[in-house]
Amino acid sequence: MAKEDPSKLVLVEKRGTTTIVTINRPHKRNCVNGPTAKALYQAFLDFDADSTAAVAILTGADLAAVLNQDEANPMSAEWEDALPGPIGPMGPSRMVLSKPVIAAISGFAVAGGLELALWCDIRIVDTTATLGVFCRLRGVPLIDGGTVRLPQVVGRGVAMDLMLTGRAVKAEEALKIQLATCYPPSYETVNDTPALEQALALASLLAEHPQVCMRNDRLSTHMANPIREAMLKEYELGLETLTSGEFVQAITKFFEATDEKKKKGKKGSAKL
Repeated sequence: MAKEDPSKLVLVEKRGTTTIVTINRPHKRNCVNGPTAKALYQAFLDFDADSTAAVAILTGADLAAVLNQDEANPMSAEWEDALPGPIGPMGPSRMVLSKPVIAAISGFAVAGGLELALWCDIRIVDTTATLGVFCRLRGVPLIDGGTVRLPQVVGRGVAMDLMLTGRAVKAEEALKIQLATCYPPSYETVNDTPALEQALALASLLAEHPQVCMRNDRLSTHMANPIREAMLKEYELGLETLTSGEFVQAITKFFEATDEKKKKGKKGSAKL
């Protein structure tokens, strides 16, 4: 496979006062690796410094928002110079911006992708969306705010359900547990309009509000729930998991099962 162009891992587009940040790795299901994390961090740093930008939207290329940390090698050499400083494993997850960010989720937002979505102020879904702590099934820990922010969003009881089981949460349930919403606002009926279109409409509304008031109220809400110490402990425990034999065994088993499925698929095709 051809080497990726670092300048195209994350695309940034301005539409009026809205900045759209797009993870552009469709060939990797928009997984976030080290270089992509750095590019995301820089994109949101630039957004926060842009006086003409009011709201940012985070999404995935071709609306396939599979925002998922690369489980094949979640702590590869690419990550070493990105940790444990201001850049999180997923990029901007340790940042506290001065302006709102909306996650537009079409398709999967799982594992590290869910952590990115939880970092955003509002999560917008459409009928294609699926969220979940899928890394539970591979022995990969939540290491970038997931264990801290998920309980804040949905409550400890629901968070424990999702974190311990690793089950899929479809769009309808995501609304009911208030993990996500649609626009116009709904916690009951999923909007079939693509999530990015919904997010753009919501961003336009937010940009019309008096900005100093809205931003300060938003920032006060974030400051009322300081999470730095909790995230540092989460990171410490995550590293312990990643260096354990259990993690290696789980990943090895996953790839062995994947290879076996591929072999069976080839045999099946030969019979046709």
